[in-house]
Amino acid sequence: MSVPQIKATQLSNAGPSAPVLIAGPSLGTSGTALWASTAALLDGFTVIAWDLPGHGNSPAAADGFSMEELATAVSRLVEAAVSAGDISAAQELHYAGVSLGGAVGLQLGLDFPSTFKSLAILCSGAKIGDADSWEARAETVRNQGTPAVLIGSAQRWFAEGFIEREKGASAALLHSLQDADRFSYAFCCQALAAFDVRSRLAEIQVPVLAVTGAEDAVTPASFAELIADGVPGGRSAVVPDAAHLVPAEQPADTAELLGSFFRTAQ
Repeated sequence: MSVPQIKATQLSNAGPSAPVLIAGPSLGTSGTALWASTAALLDGFTVIAWDLPGHGNSPAAADGFSMEELATAVSRLVEAAVSAGDISAAQELHYAGVSLGGAVGLQLGLDFPSTFKSLAILCSGAKIGDADSWEARAETVRNQGTPAVLIGSAQRWFAEGFIEREKGASAALLHSLQDADRFSYAFCCQALAAFDVRSRLAEIQVPVLAVTGAEDAVTPASFAELIADGVPGGRSAVVPDAAHLVPAEQPADTAELLGSFFRTAQ
């Protein structure tokens, strides 16, 4: 196990004094495909989206990693951006992540409590699924590649009618899954298999917004409510007409929710 190397893409730039949103991906997606539409609508924020190992612009992982190590990778990414002058030390930092990226957000709240002013956890949970199912999916993808989970992912990711209505957005997301490194994807599944911070939510001291899509069968509203109830500064929200990839499915609603939350988070 080791801290993986990850890369990020700046999706918008609101200027040198603007707050910065570090946006995290869902398993199988690239940060750009998932977050570009929301970033374009999130006025007043610079948005930087990171990619999971072997997804998007990030190199494939040579070894497995834990959720703690993924959170460390994000923290190092932020530190490197500050050192390079891409982010000013004076700029306010917020985090939002979807599904696996949301789990990383909870881990960041536990392990790096002073890095982000607030956390938005979208379509995620303090524990997602069960270990046996994740291990089985990891084995399938290792042996058959990510195309083996393409149809199932499309069924989980999108609310009814989205693929037909938004052909470009859905194609970009499904292509990012098809192009993902199969071994890195499997390592992500194993990180999710071991992830469970339900008993530690009260340790997170920054404000947290837990968001779910009204049609999300993977991480339903009860998952968001558990986070909101467990974190001292937690709250939850439901986005209508969306399933598991809220920022891509409902970018206007997502931008409004996040912008309001980040601006009022204390």
